[in-house]
This record gives sequence, C-alpha cells and structure tokens, in this order.
Amino acid sequence: MVAVATERLRKVFADGTVAVDDLTLSVAQGEFLVLLGPTGCGKSTLLRLVAGLETQTSGHIRIDGRLVDGLPAGERRAAMVFQDYALYPHLSVADNIGFPLRAGVHQVDIAARVAEVAATLGLTHLLDRSPTHLSGGQRQRVAMARAIVRKPRVFLLDEPLSNLDAGLRAELRAEIAAVARRLRVTTLYVTHDQTEAMTMADRVAVLRRGVLQQVGTPEQVYADPATVFVAAFLGNPRTNLLQGAVYRDEAGRILLDLGDQRLVYPAGHPAGRVLAEHDTERVTVAIRADALAPAPAGGIGDLGGTVRLVENLGHEALIHVATGSVPTSRETSRLEIPDTGQHLAEVVADDPPPGRPLLGTLGRMLPHHRPAGPPPTARTEYGFYPVYDPELPGPPAAHGDVVLRAPVARLPRVGERLNLAVDMDQVMLFDRAGNRIRFT
Repeated sequence: MVAVATERLRKVFADGTVAVDDLTLSVAQGEFLVLLGPTGCGKSTLLRLVAGLETQTSGHIRIDGRLVDGLPAGERRAAMVFQDYALYPHLSVADNIGFPLRAGVHQVDIAARVAEVAATLGLTHLLDRSPTHLSGGQRQRVAMARAIVRKPRVFLLDEPLSNLDAGLRAELRAEIAAVARRLRVTTLYVTHDQTEAMTMADRVAVLRRGVLQQVGTPEQVYADPATVFVAAFLGNPRTNLLQGAVYRDEAGRILLDLGDQRLVYPAGHPAGRVLAEHDTERVTVAIRADALAPAPAGGIGDLGGTVRLVENLGHEALIHVATGSVPTSRETSRLEIPDTGQHLAEVVADDPPPGRPLLGTLGRMLPHHRPAGPPPTARTEYGFYPVYDPELPGPPAAHGDVVLRAPVARLPRVGERLNLAVDMDQVMLFDRAGNRIRFT
C-alpha cells in the first residue's frame, strides 16, 4: 500500500526559485525513505509540502490514498521533527511531549500516552526536567517523542541530527531507524549526510535542484548510479571523475583515452559491444576508490602516477595519485561546490601573508576568477584533445588526481611513483548529458 505519493509536484517561490520541479514519488506503508541531496536541492521544501507547511504551485499530494491538497497541516496526520528541536523552554519534558494531545483528549489518556512514548525513547527519568537542562541528544529524543505521541500516519524528520556531534549522531541514527520500524510508521527523513542515508534507509531518493535523480535501495544508488551527479555525490572518498573518450584500436580493442593514459577493456568484456557504438565519443569516467589498488611490485599497472598526498586514517589510508589525466569539471559533475583551484592542505601549508594572516589564508580558500589556461595540446596518442570541455568556465585542477584506499602496513611516500590496477568491472561511464552508459 502506498502511504505517501506526490504527482508531478512543483514549488516555485515568489522570487522565481524552483525548489521542487515535477517530482513524482511514492512511499510504501511503513517504509523509511531518505531524501538525500546537497544544500538547496529542495528536500526540506518537499518535506514541508507533505506536512502542509507550504503550498505547492502545481501537482498533487496523497496520504494513504487521500488527496490532501489544501488540507491544513493539523488534519494530515503527519508529524514533523525539526533540526532545531523547537521545544517549549517553559514546559517540562512531559508537558512538551503531551502538548499535541491537549485539545480534546482526557488528561488521564495524555498521561498514559506520554508515559508510553517516554519509555519507548528512554525518557522516563527526564519527564520532570526542563528542556534547558537536557543535552542535545536528549532534546532531540523529546522532539521525536512529541512527534509520535499522537500516532501519526507519516513521520517527517528534517535533518534532526545535524546539530549533534559525530558520536551522538551515530548513536541516534540507529535509534531513530529502530523506533520508526518498531512503530511501523511511514518515515520521510531529510539529510545531506550520505552516511545517514546509507545506514538508515530502506530506499534513498537523491535530489538535485528540485529534480529527482534516482530512487532505490542504498545498495542500488551506490553501486548502480543512474547519473553522473549520483555517482559523484555518493561515495567516501568522493568518486574519481575523469574526462575520457572511447576509442577502438586496430586490433578491435575498446580503449578509454584519458589524455596521457588509457584504460583497456579485456577481450570479451560486455562493454565492448556497447562502446563500439560510442566510438570517438567523449565520456565521463567514474572510478570509485574501491576499484583501485596498488599494482603488484614490478607490474606495469593500468594507471600510473606520482603520490601527491597520503592521508593516514589509522585503520586505512587514502592515497592521492596525480595521473596527469583531465579531471571532470564541477559543471559536468553537477556538484555545486566552490572550486578554490587548490587542495585545502596546500592552502594551509602556504606561508600566510603578513598583517592579517587568518583572513588572508581564508581569502585564498574562496573561489576567485582565474585567467584562462593555456590552449589544449595538439593531440594525444589516440587523436583526442586532452581538454574536452574548453567551453566550460574555470580550468580543472592540473593534477588529475585519483584517490584509492590502501592498508597502512606499507604506505608509499609523497613523490613516489605508483602503478595502479583498475577493476574494469567497476568503472562507470556517463555520456555528455550525464546519463549512465550501461553494458547490460
């Protein structure tokens, strides 16, 4: 049974900003759906539209099959938890939890229901306290208890953990998911944190600029992204994105020309038949860190480069290797993230300017207009220009870094030459429109 459904939902604000754009989505009864995307993608607006706190410009919303367009928020049986708790400081914890039940319900029923919900969320010993005497995690539990006390049909959570420290977030995300499933309440959960999405969700809906990019289980959206944005947004460390071109050599092999280097699909690989139809086309090559590994000693490897940075995380290390390939621009990957032209480590390592060193260093981290780079070199070995998108603003970083995971037992040194083996079964390709090129 579908608990929540939106049909071609659209929200345009008075200043012309399109927050939600033609969005159609269905959420099953009892499902835990996470709305994931960067800041400003429309996920919180979508939540407020479902709750009845905003009015859609066009489209429809149904809850339990009932059309709720124009229905007041109080009649939709949807409860919302906000990022900033929104507790009443002059009321006790018990009174905050029971506040939604005060109208039309006998006092004994309120007390019994508050006690039941408090026990579920471990708040029984805090019922007489003031919210001002609670920790951030305890306040969020109270906000959750107030939301579920009236047994809503839909549970809406708008980044409820963003104000908490990392350790408490890890504890509460498991608790929130467990409570929602125990109560069998349909839940829409908004976050920009992919860890929360991957660990809590039954399904994940990825949004960008109000447009639904992909819906699927956490495993599906991670392993089989439909667009280059989903591939770029999901993954830690971030997916390596390189510009490339498809080429078929005289021996009939399918090659990916990366400018200074190439990747070769083995004979009989499923990609061969599909990519033969894309001969000479330019593509975005996405390689997750898991698809890369240091090549065996003495081996040639599929990619080679110079170690530029080693991040030792204790249990593993992230190795940044400059391959000389052409990285995909922000515009192509659809990631609206300021590009400083430098890595943070390089900015901080620079000698600060005299006078106001902190402001000066921070100023160098902000994006600035950069002069046009040199023209692309004439040709590569396979006849393709290494700079494939000169019309896009801002030259990409010169390093062409790829990042891979490695054990800490034996780490390469910065400046050392490193050959990399690439699992071609995990390499993902996207066309110029940003859509996935599938091999099956």
